[in-house]
Amino acid sequence: MIDAHAVVSPKAELAADVQVGPFSVIGPGVRIGPRTRIGPHVVIGGLTTIGEDNQFFPFASIGHAPQDKKYKGEPTRLQIGDRNVFRECCTVNRGTAHDEGLTRIGDDNLLMAYTHVAHDCRLGSRIVMANCATLGGHVQLGDWVIMGGLAAIHQFCKVGAHAFIANNAAVTRDVPPYVMAVGQPAKPHSVNSEGLKRRDFSAAQIRNIREAYRTLYRRDLPLAEAVTALTAQAGNQPEIRSFVEFIASSTRSLIR
Repeated sequence: MIDAHAVVSPKAELAADVQVGPFSVIGPGVRIGPRTRIGPHVVIGGLTTIGEDNQFFPFASIGHAPQDKKYKGEPTRLQIGDRNVFRECCTVNRGTAHDEGLTRIGDDNLLMAYTHVAHDCRLGSRIVMANCATLGGHVQLGDWVIMGGLAAIHQFCKVGAHAFIANNAAVTRDVPPYVMAVGQPAKPHSVNSEGLKRRDFSAAQIRNIREAYRTLYRRDLPLAEAVTALTAQAGNQPEIRSFVEFIASSTRSLIR
């Protein structure tokens, strides 16, 4: 399953059915789970752990040193879950000692060509990053987030589950769950209702989310008053609870 022209370190651990294409390089400390397919010209290094059924396309660079001037060669890690796809020229850096020393990617994500995941990022599951989408260091993406082509997110920002980042958007503050963010700098545009329909949110749930969006963004309420109203709404509307919890955890302030 390993091409004769591939270079695999004897200190790497590969499941018996892992496929490695020609001219790919797998460094020491790399661990790769079953049924993972690594195409030609892929380079995987560092203390990188990869789960099952992942696919890496040509010229992906995975698990190498973070692009951080403070990094001094510490043994930091990259952890990748199951069933992810990394398209051509995708780059994913491992963590730094100034955080938890870990970059983490969940399951069932699609990272298209030329996407970049910087050091210490935390990605959930079922995320789509379209071509050339870029994450700064320490960014957190919730489940089901979609980033359009050429979108970028500033370091330390958080994006909540089911949010949609439009193409070419420049995110400099936190984006709550369900919100569509557009522009440079990114601003709230609407609720990602189409995405919610595709994920089987009911019409009533989407109405509740739209009402929460209006409370936060369309009624000119101070943030504290908006949060009080949303907290009351979340009591019998579980889909709003994540909205409230996200606002409470925001550290860079919300897009407004």
